[in-house]
Amino acid sequence: MRKLLPLILAVLITLPGLWLKLSGAHLAPPPAALLSGLAILGASFLLLWACDVAQMDIPQTLALAVVALIAVLPEYAVDMYFTWQAGQHPESDYAHYAIANMTGANRLLIGVAWSAIAGLHWFKTRRRVVLDVEQRTELLFLGLATTYAFFIPIKGSLAWYDGLVFLALYVWYIRLASQRPCSECELEGPAEIIGALPKVRRRQATVALFLFAAGVILASAELFSENLVATGKVYGINEFLLVQWLAPIASEAPEFIVAIMFVLRGQAATAMGSLISSKLNQWTLLVGMIPGVYGLSSGSFEHPLPLGPFQLHEIFLTAAQSLMAVALLASLALGPGAALLLFGMFAGQLLSPYVVEGLNLPNLPWGNGTDGLHQLFSAAYVALFVAIAWLKRRDMWALRLGASVEQRIV
Repeated sequence: MRKLLPLILAVLITLPGLWLKLSGAHLAPPPAALLSGLAILGASFLLLWACDVAQMDIPQTLALAVVALIAVLPEYAVDMYFTWQAGQHPESDYAHYAIANMTGANRLLIGVAWSAIAGLHWFKTRRRVVLDVEQRTELLFLGLATTYAFFIPIKGSLAWYDGLVFLALYVWYIRLASQRPCSECELEGPAEIIGALPKVRRRQATVALFLFAAGVILASAELFSENLVATGKVYGINEFLLVQWLAPIASEAPEFIVAIMFVLRGQAATAMGSLISSKLNQWTLLVGMIPGVYGLSSGSFEHPLPLGPFQLHEIFLTAAQSLMAVALLASLALGPGAALLLFGMFAGQLLSPYVVEGLNLPNLPWGNGTDGLHQLFSAAYVALFVAIAWLKRRDMWALRLGASVEQRIV
């Protein structure tokens, strides 16, 4: 019963949001955003447990491709809703919201989740998180996707062919990852209970969890997205910031909590590996799907997603952070110093606009607003990448081995 309690709680917190959608009831934006956000949160936990159990019954290659996509469905549902609406209403701010959600989710993963895992492991064991040699594959493709991502702000657009590049990188990665030796999956909590069922009942329970969780997420995505924006207007909070930081928290929290549990059980490498894979999935699949969904919604692939200077700078900042993170992990280890650097830079780019505004400083050379300060942090990330990459040049060169199934230690 103790292991089933999280499953029961996860289902229960989805019900108010599901009722809100099915009944057509109208609530004020703040409680509507809260209920639909909780529904997405609960469904995200259900998806994670279903994904764990599913790997017992489907081929390794299919598991890697399908489970990776389904596990991040909450993040995709919100972002694809904004993207679809951007195609339907090109004069609106939906395109900006889509970029906000995507960049926020990616920066939170590295700046908060990665650094938290490394910090918690250090406090627990006084050791760095050491990754498996096979994780070079994820780091290599994260580096390739990041390198290409810089072309988006440079050329000023996110077009259909950019999406094809990101999707091709993901397919290439999945092809390599699927050739790894199969590893026996260790189930915990509700997943362990479901996995212990007879084969037929286990599969039925897994499919039921998938269908229920996916239904809740798809039903709640519109309610959550629209009411989150409306909540910002009600309280005078910048809607872009709410979409960028609050929306990803609801979808990323379950995976982050599971990673924390792995660290507490002494499996820090597994925790970090899952978060690196999540970052890679979002930086390839999520970004790659945006121009395709926008083209389908608008009825034409001729015109790319409309982006202004601020959104392009946000993409550049996200790519710069990712570039530095790849360099830090090139040695397949992440210690407390690197974790503090990741978190410190993230906190700096997040809080500096408010600090500068509160200090009422004279006009700075790079500007006092968010955009100018974010450009400054982008330059700092790139400079730190150059310095770290030079110091770890042998490790950076060794990342090329990630393109091979059989990697050797160098």
